[in-house]
Amino acid sequence: MLNRKYLTICLISGLFALTISCGHSTETTEEVVDVKTPVTIAPVEFKSVESTVDLPAVSTFLNKSIIRATTTGIIEKILINQGDVIETGQLLFSIRTREAMALNNSTGSDSSLSFKGLINITSHNEGVISTISYRKGDFVQEGDELAVVSEQNSLVFILDVPYEMEKYIASNKTCSIVLPDNSRISGNITRKLSEMDMQSQTVRYVIKPSDTHHLPGNLISKVSLVKSSNSKALILPKRAVLGNETQTEFWIMKLINDSTAIKVIVSKGFENNDEVEITDPRLLTSDRIVLTGNYGLPDTAKVMIIKE
Repeated sequence: MLNRKYLTICLISGLFALTISCGHSTETTEEVVDVKTPVTIAPVEFKSVESTVDLPAVSTFLNKSIIRATTTGIIEKILINQGDVIETGQLLFSIRTREAMALNNSTGSDSSLSFKGLINITSHNEGVISTISYRKGDFVQEGDELAVVSEQNSLVFILDVPYEMEKYIASNKTCSIVLPDNSRISGNITRKLSEMDMQSQTVRYVIKPSDTHHLPGNLISKVSLVKSSNSKALILPKRAVLGNETQTEFWIMKLINDSTAIKVIVSKGFENNDEVEITDPRLLTSDRIVLTGNYGLPDTAKVMIIKE
């Protein structure tokens, strides 16, 4: 009887334990997802590049000629305006002499005794009319300044060079002048002026442009001086190069296979708005560099190459 009770108790205990264990036997399985960042890649290129600095240059006329009255009288005609481009021998003024005015006043209405007495004033050189000192009908005396002509062939550009950059002048005797409309003319640095600009503390050089045709004075332009050049520079798109907040460290993400990108610390050289020269380490043309999708990628990141 005792054995039967003992067996009944054991059976009930076993069923209870089995029920509890079955209630906790369900296992939760989590699927591990391999997340890959979509990226595009850029090839490594080697090309010739130049590192330049842009400096201001202003056009000016070194020579100006003064048109003077050759007689005393009244200005009868003015055939020019300020800013006009004139040629050598061009008629500028006509002056009625004092003698002609006196004779005409004394003869009255007798036209047979009229004397025109007009003296023509012509230009000695081609250039641009800078100033006109008198108007039609004004009385002038012999030797008075009638106008000032800026001689076109004397136009030069004055280049302001910071003292610490003067060392680049020797290798930039021939330079490119960029005008405000982005057109370019070539020029030659001919000489250095004896005094620096007092306000900006820059050394002033004279540039003779290859073409002065119709260029005005006081035209603000810029001159690009080459600081250094490299015929086989390693170039990457600027978007491929990342940097820290203080811009003291730079890196790229390089693919080691089709799905993994590693972080590579680099040193930069020349750069412009679109490209950056990598001076270290030396990459290969077969290397693949992440172009887009690289921002925030950790080292040994999983990536997926897509086409733009």
